[in-house]
Amino acid sequence: MNNRALICGLMCWLIALPAWSSYAIYVGKNLTVDGSVMIGGSGDEVSSHWLEVVPAKTHARGDTVTVGVTDAAFMPGKFMEIPQAAETYRYLTMNYSEYEGFPPPLTNGGLNEHNVAARDVWSPSRPELVEMTPNPQTGPQYSDLSRIAMERARTAREAVEIIGDLINQHGYSTYGGNSHMFADENEGWVLLNFAGGQGLWIAERLGPDDIRMSYPGYIHDIPLDFAEHADFMGSPNFVEFAIEQGWFDSTRDESFNVTLVYGVNEERYPRSAMEAELRAAAPIDLRSMMQAVRDPRISKDSTGYGQVAALKPNSRPAMNLLWIAPTGSVTAPFVPYRIGVQRIAPQFGKHRYLTKGEDAGFITRDWQIQEATEFAGRTFKRLMYFTCDHPEQFLPEVTEALMAFEDALIREQETVVDIADTLFAAGKADLALNYLTDYSAARGESAIKLGNALLGSIEARTKLLYGYREPTGDVVSRLTYDRVDCLPTG
Repeated sequence: MNNRALICGLMCWLIALPAWSSYAIYVGKNLTVDGSVMIGGSGDEVSSHWLEVVPAKTHARGDTVTVGVTDAAFMPGKFMEIPQAAETYRYLTMNYSEYEGFPPPLTNGGLNEHNVAARDVWSPSRPELVEMTPNPQTGPQYSDLSRIAMERARTAREAVEIIGDLINQHGYSTYGGNSHMFADENEGWVLLNFAGGQGLWIAERLGPDDIRMSYPGYIHDIPLDFAEHADFMGSPNFVEFAIEQGWFDSTRDESFNVTLVYGVNEERYPRSAMEAELRAAAPIDLRSMMQAVRDPRISKDSTGYGQVAALKPNSRPAMNLLWIAPTGSVTAPFVPYRIGVQRIAPQFGKHRYLTKGEDAGFITRDWQIQEATEFAGRTFKRLMYFTCDHPEQFLPEVTEALMAFEDALIREQETVVDIADTLFAAGKADLALNYLTDYSAARGESAIKLGNALLGSIEARTKLLYGYREPTGDVVSRLTYDRVDCLPTG
């Protein structure tokens, strides 16, 4: 077997494994209690995760951005430089440190100052496309595109236009196919980009009456003249290439099923079930959306964090709000962060836990206080492991406590807005931003206290009721086994 066939075989095998579990959920504004557009989900990565607020910046003419993957990626590539925008926007994101051959820090999106939210979800391409991907490949990869969308997009539609233009101009570095979900105060978009080195991408608008769960990302029927329709965008060669390959017959079919032609026709349970459940439960409120994102069918050990945004018009960009759980939200609370926060509390920032390369040396003096703080991700990961070992016993009480904590935070948000708006209106913007920063830090500290209280109780009862069992087998599941989850074991 040659190297190219080996890479293709490995990649096709990996795509079929349970490791690929990132998800995103969209609910249109006609289906929500308060008329907001809701988006939520998580990434699925084997590494550390930490919260960052990235400031707006201006850039000099001629500045560039390095994009792409290395020769260590599953599908090897090389870096290239693309032009930087003159101005980049402020945004909140969960960064992470590891995906083989993809240089850190990596991101799946977040929320920016223009109230554009983004999620990134795998979407496998058909094996023939994986096999024809150039070696080395070039062009921005999924994290590059997510970050650039956060930096440059003022609407969800514009995010698609920006990514589409980048792929059209520079190509795309793939790990086998991917998708993005974007949302703003009016609508959402799903964009799929495909392996193969052909610059293939397609995007579909999600409207006010739509519910969509990407698990994986999917688009079904599109019109053959999709470029003439406001609800679709795509690469100029999107239909023609499939015809050339003999994968689609335009003389027989009036519509083009994207997943059947270019993708892998499968979905991960419980995608269809959750879409139906959300539609049956409409109108959806913020509480219901949080519960959907933390559903134990999808939130598990591999879930790096949880994010939920309820997007509605806001006259002050600093007040744009993203709810973030520091690790899998099945056993971790959502904490509110406004775009105006000036810094992230160290307990929610970067730590050495699961960070790539951190086993090779000692901590520097500069980082010793950051590392000395309790890491929220690790605290709630421990809570997950104890809870999920006996979920029938412990998950109901953890869920009840998390919901009560979040409900109190939800009730507080009207007061938070009133206080901040009063300070802004009085010309005291610095005080308003400091208030938002201190508020999120304090609520994050309260979240950690709750986590430790639950952890101490459940750990003590685990020891008394069940004992500490001796592990057998491998410590690390790699990419071949089911993840730790809180589903009933009986």
